Amino acid sequence: MATLTVPATIPSVNEDCEQLRKAFSGWGTNEGLIIAILGHRNAEQRKLIRQTYAETYGEDLLKALDKELSDDFERVVLVWTLDPAERDAFLANEATKRWTSSNQVLMEIACTRSANQLLHARQAYHARYKKSLEEDVAHHTTGDFRKLLLPLVCSYRYEGDEVNMTLAKSEAKLLHEKISNKAYNDDDLIRVLATRSKAQINATLNRYKNEYGNDLNKDLKADPKDEFLALLRATVKCLVRPESYFEKVLRLAINRRGTDEGALTRVVTTRAEVDLKIIADEYQRRNSVPLDRAIAKDTHGDYEKMLLALAGHVEA
Repeated sequence: MATLTVPATIPSVNEDCEQLRKAFSGWGTNEGLIIAILGHRNAEQRKLIRQTYAETYGEDLLKALDKELSDDFERVVLVWTLDPAERDAFLANEATKRWTSSNQVLMEIACTRSANQLLHARQAYHARYKKSLEEDVAHHTTGDFRKLLLPLVCSYRYEGDEVNMTLAKSEAKLLHEKISNKAYNDDDLIRVLATRSKAQINATLNRYKNEYGNDLNKDLKADPKDEFLALLRATVKCLVRPESYFEKVLRLAINRRGTDEGALTRVVTTRAEVDLKIIADEYQRRNSVPLDRAIAKDTHGDYEKMLLALAGHVEA
């Protein structure tokens, strides 16, 4: 369930472009007008605004925004205004450049997008960076991280509800054997996580718990400080309970001594049109605080206003 709110009647795309141009004109920028327009338009509408703005004024809207805005507010507006596939390509490219073993953005994109969305992100990456996502992932990662991430970003999963229960039983046994032997980087274990449909993985994990008494992720906590195991657990969570994964990302981003604006911006911009309402419900259940109130407490100014607009916050 999305949190993005789009007015029942929206102005013409030409009018939106005129208003944005007006927001950039004169003394100072009218940030409120930018939020009122871009913070309440869906992906298709934003794409039309960008096209029309470029045709009308001979300038890419993103460049105009880049000149006028700054800091976290600039980033949230720019990342949000990108087409979803472009946005994923941009975030994935950033993740390869800033790679640390605890960086889970590549896995997050690979595991929480549909097969077609991931394919479109890879195509957008190709168009934007003149090389492939898998090429950069292979180049910038090593060892077990590369072994897991490369097949994840190359995946094109079946998305139907068909489940093979015989396969679920045999693969639950296989996973249990590998985990019991601490063979966490085993080719077959990674193959199951990287290629099976989400419905099939769910069936396998249910069988695993029924047969062996524990959630698979609990058995992957053998060494809490092992960063590859942390990535494996996050992979499983992203595949079967993405709302739980994103809730944790938000909790860590908001509850630190200093806010992790990068993670906060990423989750809000990538999930506002998808399932941010479900994530927000999970956040409130887990933390006893509404997500919009947590955002308002931890951020300020136009950055706060844009995040709240995307999170569907309505002024009382």
